[in-house]
Amino acid sequence: MLDSIMSVELFAANEQEELPVDLDRWVTFARTVVESRGLRGDVEMNLLFVDEPTIAHLNQEFLGKTGPTDVLSFPIEDETEFSGRSPDQGGSGPGSVPLLKPTTLLGDVVLCPVVAARNAIANDTSDDDETALLIVHGILHLLGMDHVQESEAEAMEALERELLKAHFSAAWGSPRS
Repeated sequence: MLDSIMSVELFAANEQEELPVDLDRWVTFARTVVESRGLRGDVEMNLLFVDEPTIAHLNQEFLGKTGPTDVLSFPIEDETEFSGRSPDQGGSGPGSVPLLKPTTLLGDVVLCPVVAARNAIANDTSDDDETALLIVHGILHLLGMDHVQESEAEAMEALERELLKAHFSAAWGSPRS
């Protein structure tokens, strides 16, 4: 049935050694957040934990900003892909059923645990709360949300709080205020 999520493929890697990362925990959390957004078909996303030099390089290369940051999102611009009637895509003619299930390629969320840990101290919260917030923040960027305008920032922050309360605090931690 194409009316509900068929699966969320979430690939994760810990490419830094400074702080321990429980990949299984964060994959489960990220998958739950993505599933809660009501996407259709198959969904793919990557979650990468990197060191400060790597995220600083990405920050410079893609945003033109100097130094490390806590989280970056790299949405994939491709639309949902179907196999269908186009001559190069197969299919058996008029009214044919797509040969492949739709796939939404969300993109990559790249997070730096060392910067997240510094944020946690500055925000007087736990490393886990900060990591959960950054994962949600990154996912929302993949889903098209932004915080350039004040109204966008307010809407994004409200949804972050809602998602953290619903999916993180109940399972693993306390709600973030």
